[in-house]
Amino acid sequence: MITVQSTTAPGQWTTFDWWPPVGWWPEAARDLLVPGPSASATYVLPPTPSSVHSARSFTAGTLTGWGLGELIENMELVVSELATNALRHGLRLTEPPCRRPVHMSLVRHGSLVTSAFTDPGSSVPVLRYPGPLDTGGLGLHIVESLSLRWGWSALAPYGKIVWAVLS
Repeated sequence: MITVQSTTAPGQWTTFDWWPPVGWWPEAARDLLVPGPSASATYVLPPTPSSVHSARSFTAGTLTGWGLGELIENMELVVSELATNALRHGLRLTEPPCRRPVHMSLVRHGSLVTSAFTDPGSSVPVLRYPGPLDTGGLGLHIVESLSLRWGWSALAPYGKIVWAVLS
């Protein structure tokens, strides 16, 4: 686990140096904050499809260490969807190999945990409504159904952070 402090002002982070500063929480979910222990853990996902499994394992280990085992199952599903989206749309694994990583962070405030992913992509995460024969497109619906709240923010000069809060 890595606990990180940052002296960089919010809004000044880039995709490749964003680590959760102490006390970080998504602006759009600040009303959910509860008192209690705070911690953060960050993992760098290499740009390979096997990273999704690694992200799930990292999540289970971190939540177990924090004594939040009851969140593991739902958080693993959310992490799987967000990691897949970051790798597929943020890095475009189908194009020539991208050597830039995706950062995954878990941030705890009391009984709430935010899973946050940064990637260099410019595409905006959008809930799709796939047709009955489509083979995908329900990932963010899963994230929405399991999360108290989810969202995204642009990072300067490019890239984004996509996050989901679970309780």
